Amino acid sequence: MSAPDDAAAPREPVRGFSRAFWTANVVELLERGAWYGVFVAITLYLSRVLAYSDIEAATVSGIFSAGLYLLPTFSGAWADRIGFRRALLLAFALLTLGYGGMWLLPTLIESAGLAHYGREVEFTGLQHSGTRWLFVPVMMFVMVGGSFIKSVITGTVAHETTPSTRARGYSIFYAMVNIGSFGGKTIVQPLREQLGNAGLVVLNLYAAGMTALALVLVLVFYRSQSHGSGKSMAEIRRALVAVMSRGRLVVLILIITGFWMVQYQLYASMPKYVLRMAGEDSAPSWYANVNPAVVVLTVGAVTSLMRGRTALRSMTVGMFIMPISALCMAAGNLVGRDLIAGMQPVAFMMVVGIAFQGLAESFISPRYLEYFSLQAPKGEEGLYLGFAHLHSFLAALLGFVTSGFLLQRYCPDPATLSPAEQAARLEALAGRGEMPAAYAQAHHLWYVFVAVALVSAIALVVYGRVGAPRDRAD
Repeated sequence: MSAPDDAAAPREPVRGFSRAFWTANVVELLERGAWYGVFVAITLYLSRVLAYSDIEAATVSGIFSAGLYLLPTFSGAWADRIGFRRALLLAFALLTLGYGGMWLLPTLIESAGLAHYGREVEFTGLQHSGTRWLFVPVMMFVMVGGSFIKSVITGTVAHETTPSTRARGYSIFYAMVNIGSFGGKTIVQPLREQLGNAGLVVLNLYAAGMTALALVLVLVFYRSQSHGSGKSMAEIRRALVAVMSRGRLVVLILIITGFWMVQYQLYASMPKYVLRMAGEDSAPSWYANVNPAVVVLTVGAVTSLMRGRTALRSMTVGMFIMPISALCMAAGNLVGRDLIAGMQPVAFMMVVGIAFQGLAESFISPRYLEYFSLQAPKGEEGLYLGFAHLHSFLAALLGFVTSGFLLQRYCPDPATLSPAEQAARLEALAGRGEMPAAYAQAHHLWYVFVAVALVSAIALVVYGRVGAPRDRAD
C-alpha cells in the first residue's frame, strides 16, 4: 500500500524515465560515495583516531557491516508501510546524523585523552576511557539508515520502469553504484596525504555532506507512487525459518560465506596491512578500486564464456581463483624489498591479489542469485531471495573478527612495539634494513585466508557432486 504522501505524485518523464527514477539514482550515487569512502577506512579510523585495538576495531566493523546485510529485508517491509519517500527521508536523515556524529566524536572525547590526531596519533588515556564506545550508538544511525537504501532504491527502479526500459534502468542503477563506490574510495587518499590521520575524521564530514545533499534532493524532487513488495513481518519471519530449515540452502550459504570472508579482507585487513608493511605513502583506498574496475572490465566476457555452463560450474571456477588471490597478497612479504613497477612489493602484490579477487567475483556473483533461486520451492523464489545475502552477514562477522586477531598476531600496530622496533620498522620501510621480528611472519595472515578459500572451493565441488541429481540447475 502506498503512503499518503506518495499518492498524488506525477511521474514526469525525463529522457525516458521519471523524475523519481533519476532522483533515486542520483541519491544512490551520493550514498554509495559516502559509504565506501568511510567503510574502506573504518578500521583505520577506529584504531588511529579512537584508539581501538585491532580486535576491537575489527569486531565493531564486522557488526557494522553484518547489520547492513541483515536489516534490509526487514526495513524494506517497513518502507512499504510508510511509503518510499518517507523511508528515504528517514534513511538520509539517519545517515547524516551518523556520519556527522563520526566527524564530531573525536572532538567530543578529546578531553578524555586524545591529545591530537594528526599524522602521528598520540593517546594519553583514551584507551582506558569508556567514552570511545560512544561510536557504537553513532554507528547504529548509519547501520539502520543504510539498511533502507538498497530495498527502496531498487524498488523505485522497478516501479519507475516498464518492461521495455527495465534492463536499461537497472544498468543505469548499477553504473551509479560503481561510480559512487569508485569516487568514495578515491577521495580517502588525498585526504590522508594532506591531513594525515585527521583526514580520517574529515572524511566523515564529506560523507555527511553527501547524505545531507541526498536528503535535500529527495525532499525537493522525489515524488512517486512506488511501493514495496508488500511482505509482512510475519511473512519475512516465516521465510527466514523456511530457509534455515532447508539443509541444501544452509550448506550453500555457509560455503559461499568462505568466499566473502576472503573478499571482505579488502576492508578488514588490507588497509592496515599495507600501511604497516609498505608505509604511510601507500594508497590502500585506491588499491581497493582495482576490484570494481576488474569486475566491470571482465564480467561481460566471463558471462559470455560461461553462458553454456551451469551456475554451479561458474561459481566453482571463481572459488578456485580466490586462493590464488590470497597467495598473491601473501607473496608481497616474500619477494624482497626492491620496487616492482615503481611500487613497494607488498603494495604491488596486493594489487595483483585484488585483481584476482575481482575476476573471481565476476564468475561467482552474477550466478549465485540464479543458483540460489533454483533451490527455493517453485513459486517462492522471490521470498527466499530476500535471504540470499545471509552469507554476507556471516562473512562480515567472521571475516572482520578473524582479521582482528590475525593482525594483532602477525602484523601488529606499530604503536604497540618498543621504540627500538618502531625505529627499525621505519628504517626498513626506507630501504635501510630488515623489518623487525614482529613482522617476519606478517604474510601468514593471508595463508589463513588461502585455507578458507581452498576449503570453500573444495566444499562447493563436493556440494555439486552430492546434490547434482536434485539440482535443477544441472
